[in-house]
Amino acid sequence: MPHQGPVPPRVLPRNDPRQYDDLVDEWWRPDGAFAMLHWLATARAALVPPARRPGALLVDVGCGAGLLAPHLAGRGYRHVGVDLTRSALAQAATHGVTVVNGDAAALPLADGCADVVTAGELLEHVPDWRAAVAEACRVLAPGGTLVLDTLNATALSRLLAVRVAELFRGVPRGIHDPRLFVDSRALVAECARHGVRLRIRGVRPTVVGTGRWLLGRAYPALARRTGRTAPPRIVPTWSSAVLYQGRGVKDG
Repeated sequence: MPHQGPVPPRVLPRNDPRQYDDLVDEWWRPDGAFAMLHWLATARAALVPPARRPGALLVDVGCGAGLLAPHLAGRGYRHVGVDLTRSALAQAATHGVTVVNGDAAALPLADGCADVVTAGELLEHVPDWRAAVAEACRVLAPGGTLVLDTLNATALSRLLAVRVAELFRGVPRGIHDPRLFVDSRALVAECARHGVRLRIRGVRPTVVGTGRWLLGRAYPALARRTGRTAPPRIVPTWSSAVLYQGRGVKDG
């Protein structure tokens, strides 16, 4: 019988959802492939208002493994997470999320059912972001809040979020397709078409915190000795040319 060596990792097209199955063990590792999603979840949760009524519903579109869940504890929401990737949903369920296997462009939820809809790091991954926005606004109740973050469709964003980011060890190659990045002005206009007045702001990881984090990944023993193991924070910045947050309220 011929010798069989280790099976090489499969090569998938950019933005192929099967990558999330291959990376299923990375979701809850703070220093893993999805580390920045943890930082963004913290920042996204800060834009979620307190629940206005008992049993208020928050719909987390593209919830992944439920990274938003710890930040919503005690906030008064029923947390429903929708995602295409079943392996991620299995982990979300263990963190208190009511999971729904579904497409962001065709949410299997009733009109106006949600007090809050979040869409974190989702729109730059869907083939038709306008359809996903329409669905998020459809399930949002009048007076409800939409919270999102995504990557802008600029040359700078394509350079930093793809070419530069993928040079770093541990960053998944091909997780983004820059052709799907979302123009911020077009997003504001699309939300307005569906009755949501969206305000956006640029955000970025703190420079010093990111430097310390990268150093800690390269030299973990040194980071432990110096106590510099805290993750970077996501903070507002003057430019929305790369990464931006949006928050808006639906008319009515």
